Amino acid sequence: MPQSLSPILERPAAAKTRAPRPLTVAIVGATGAVGAELIACLERRGFPVGELRLLASPRSAGRTLMFQGQPVTVQALDEASFEGVDVAFFSAGASLSRRYGPVAVAAGAWVVDNSSAFRMDAATPLVVPEVNAWRLGEAPGRLVANPNCVAAIAAVVLAPLHARRLIVRLVGSTYQAASGAGAAAMAELREATAAALAGETYPPQVLAHPYAFNLFSHDAEIDPETGYNGEELKVMAELRKLLAAPDLPASFTCIRVPVLRAHAMALTVRFAEPVSVEEARAWLSQAPGVRVVDDREANHFPMPGEASGADDVLVGRIRTDLSDPSGRSLSLFIAGDQLLKGAALNAVQIAETLARAGAL
Repeated sequence: MPQSLSPILERPAAAKTRAPRPLTVAIVGATGAVGAELIACLERRGFPVGELRLLASPRSAGRTLMFQGQPVTVQALDEASFEGVDVAFFSAGASLSRRYGPVAVAAGAWVVDNSSAFRMDAATPLVVPEVNAWRLGEAPGRLVANPNCVAAIAAVVLAPLHARRLIVRLVGSTYQAASGAGAAAMAELREATAAALAGETYPPQVLAHPYAFNLFSHDAEIDPETGYNGEELKVMAELRKLLAAPDLPASFTCIRVPVLRAHAMALTVRFAEPVSVEEARAWLSQAPGVRVVDDREANHFPMPGEASGADDVLVGRIRTDLSDPSGRSLSLFIAGDQLLKGAALNAVQIAETLARAGAL
């Protein structure tokens, strides 16, 4: 790691930071659900934006979006969009990231990419600042990958446990909201639910199956060899990279549920040594980006409704796995906002960390 970056990159990201100068910031995919959250996060967290360039497809060019009380016109993305840009957030799909990410880097920008394009590239750091901010010192190409939303949310909870008791096996089931499939899927859930309540039919348009009052396997393509879908395989691979545990045995089942926003998941975690519920609760209570919601008496545990709009990942239902008599396994339940910690917030925290380190 470059010596100038190491003092800051070894610490988790703080909540609010300001770079020493106003920065030129670009958002690719500005009109999408994550793009809207990126704009809101930059404003809410006081990121030092001197100029904001909102970039999207030609059909969205000319629209105006608000930032700091002022209208900003959306521009069509092209090869010249990144001249003079300090940091570019990409949230428009892997193909556009592969095409324009290197263009932005060549123009002198740092790129924080929210797509799957570079996540498993060995030379590209995959970063959740609370977990592995120091990896930013390993970005010679000025390109940083933002993890899959499930992997980012899970890593915030798993990392403080893994740091104290090595995780040796992980099994998870996810309950993923419409927000994970973008603004169009969120609109489809609203419209399908209204139709169902009115006794009307609503043919699916965005997702493969009826969404109102239904749940189904995540819409990613099924791998014919393993039977896992693409989302499950991504989550497992990215968690191994985030936790620096390349051989970690893991299995996930990813399910789409009729929740508008915020993902939830049930995890069963096996450790190399015994761990008590009290130890885990104490470690998680001290972890940055985590809020313990574990009230057994009131039967109050993490819920997507309470995680929506929250920066922290909620964790609860912390209990010993009774199927493992060795005392080395815990089961828990977590919920986190897919559009925030699972996407936009994490990307902005990466930029904040780079700014504090003097890289921007």
